[in-house]
Amino acid sequence: MLYLVGLGLADETDISVKGLNVVKSAHRVYLEAYTSILLVDKEKLETYYGRIVTLADREMVESCSDEILANADKEDVAFLVVGDPFGATTHSDIVLRARELSIKIEIIHNASIMSAVGTTGLQLYNFGQTVSMVFFTQTWKPSSFYDRVKENRQIGLHTLLLLDIKVKEQSLENLARARKIYEPPRFMTVAECASQMLEIEDSKGEGVYQPRSLAVGVARIGSKDQNIVAGTLEQLSTADLGPPLHSLVLLGRRTHDLERAFIREFAISTEVFDAVWAEDYSGKQ
Repeated sequence: MLYLVGLGLADETDISVKGLNVVKSAHRVYLEAYTSILLVDKEKLETYYGRIVTLADREMVESCSDEILANADKEDVAFLVVGDPFGATTHSDIVLRARELSIKIEIIHNASIMSAVGTTGLQLYNFGQTVSMVFFTQTWKPSSFYDRVKENRQIGLHTLLLLDIKVKEQSLENLARARKIYEPPRFMTVAECASQMLEIEDSKGEGVYQPRSLAVGVARIGSKDQNIVAGTLEQLSTADLGPPLHSLVLLGRRTHDLERAFIREFAISTEVFDAVWAEDYSGKQ
């Protein structure tokens, strides 16, 4: 049996009772370690679970999944995923591969940022398409997210932006030379995301959002030191929300007064927040 076990968002104690029982009894335990991270290291997980945990990086999951699935038709294998198992397409792929090998599968769900973002006070029913924001380079500044944000904005819905992480990534030079040398981990911040959004708006010029557009930045959701900050994109482009992981929500114009009252408590400046709300959002529902 292949078990996909959601770990939740923060630390070793977020795993469900059902998930923990699976981990303790499984023959092998893998931790997917590149689409997201927990806020504790592997050693802390191993101590809490009482099991050895093997890190499964991108190469193993996407190119060497046979190693993970080996003998899973005869013994239990636990594949641990930060958040919920279906928060990334990679995990759908490993399920499809298991099906091809006639391996039985069980999914054990958990909280993910897709649901936990509701802690901001924004109603999940009012969210549109979720998009990803990757790190820009000098020569590569993808803007495919822009059209999805535009579609959400046209019908007044919020947009959740999931921010890029770089774990065990190689530089172009090392890739070209086939050298197994990896760059230090990088995690995009709310400030970097807001700045990149404004950069793309400057180049597109379609007015999908502006420096004064309201947004909510979140960091380390689900942990004791989670941080939530509301403000304009211009304000958030210089905001420091602390360590990773970060996400950002761009408000839609259908934002309800109850949502406004909730997120106002997180405003960098209530004066600025109130002024922008009155001019650009109030009565636009």
